[in-house]
Amino acid sequence: MLTLVVGLLCLVSGHTVRAQDATGSRFVCNAIPPGAEPGCGYVSTGSRFQSGSPVEDELRNTIIELRETILQQKETIVSQQGTIKELNSKLARCEAAGDASPQGKSRGQGSRRKEYGKNTMGDLPRDPSETIDQLGKTMQSLKGRLENLESLRLPSTNISSGGVSALTPLPPELRDLLRQRLGALETQLLQKVAELEEEKSQLYNETAAHRQRTESALNSLLERITELEKSNNAFKSPEDFKVSLPLRTNYLYGRIKKSLPEMYAFTVCMWLKSSASPGIGTPFSYGVPGQANEIVLIEWGNNPIELLVNDKVAQLPLSVSDGRWHHICITWTTRDGFWEAYQDGERLGTGDNLAPWHPIKPGGVIILGQEQDVVGGRFDATQAFVGELSQFNMWDRVLRPVDIMGLANCSAYMPGNVVPWIDANVEVFGGASKAALEICEDRAFDS
Repeated sequence: MLTLVVGLLCLVSGHTVRAQDATGSRFVCNAIPPGAEPGCGYVSTGSRFQSGSPVEDELRNTIIELRETILQQKETIVSQQGTIKELNSKLARCEAAGDASPQGKSRGQGSRRKEYGKNTMGDLPRDPSETIDQLGKTMQSLKGRLENLESLRLPSTNISSGGVSALTPLPPELRDLLRQRLGALETQLLQKVAELEEEKSQLYNETAAHRQRTESALNSLLERITELEKSNNAFKSPEDFKVSLPLRTNYLYGRIKKSLPEMYAFTVCMWLKSSASPGIGTPFSYGVPGQANEIVLIEWGNNPIELLVNDKVAQLPLSVSDGRWHHICITWTTRDGFWEAYQDGERLGTGDNLAPWHPIKPGGVIILGQEQDVVGGRFDATQAFVGELSQFNMWDRVLRPVDIMGLANCSAYMPGNVVPWIDANVEVFGGASKAALEICEDRAFDS
């Protein structure tokens, strides 16, 4: 601006010299001391040139107008310099904030940039063309600094543009800081993963050890059960053994592997020894699909021993709860449902109308020591047999009384043609056991 003023003064001086040549008068411009008001028409002594010609008056007026204009421009420049200083201080604070906290400031910086984008010069007086050019250069410099500040932003997502990520370059020191922090996070993550892997390994080892202990216990139990279920090698013959059911539970029982064919008559004989009360329980039961009580021998509670055929009941005059071995035989035929009950070779009772004309159904399951509510299972502990059982044989016909007597007094041996009592045909479960027994010798000793 000072350059502009000096140029204008020189221009006016040139016109003054030319006017003085034309009129015979002369103007002289002197240097202005520091602090003095700028202007022309002053002599070194402080007196102003006096001229009364029209040209001199016109030039004098022009100089005065220029002086006033220069004063106005000075005030404008001072005001603009204050605005520029304020902008510089704000930019310096923004840059300092960006350097101190490069992360998480993109939103705040964006809001400041929006404020800077406003026209802060709109309320200033209109400037001359030279002032506008100078201000343009200043604003261009400010724009450059704003662009530098803009480059400090982290990658962000513009929600209004559909979630598109706008990536902007990061300064080297910020990239190094981010690398350091990412490296630290990665180290922490790897340490956490290693800890989790170690915990997983320890848990796996503990689980494996627990599984091994459990499997070892189960194997021991299975070996014990298998040992109990297997036949005793000390048996002198396949039929010289007994099944022991010492507890009234719903899980001790024996099972006959061989099933029954369809039958229109049967005879079942066995040796029993029990002192349980009340009632010895269920020495045996035969169940088929749709009828769990196809054939059942049971003494339950204070009731007498009962024979069930197709869930029909006949009470038998037998008594075997004295803790001694007894031979029991029962016969039945579908003709009129006629039945007979033998104890120790003697026939103690007969009857009829027990499921007459009903054939015994095939394909069922014979259980020793339990009453079946479904085929092969759902036992009731209160109906379990407690004691020992041997020589369970079954025929598909009615045996003669002489044959039954021969079995009872050990004078004859006749295995069942449908179910013979042999070791390989009987399996035990739940703690029931098989043991060697020569029934005739044991009975003689017992008597």
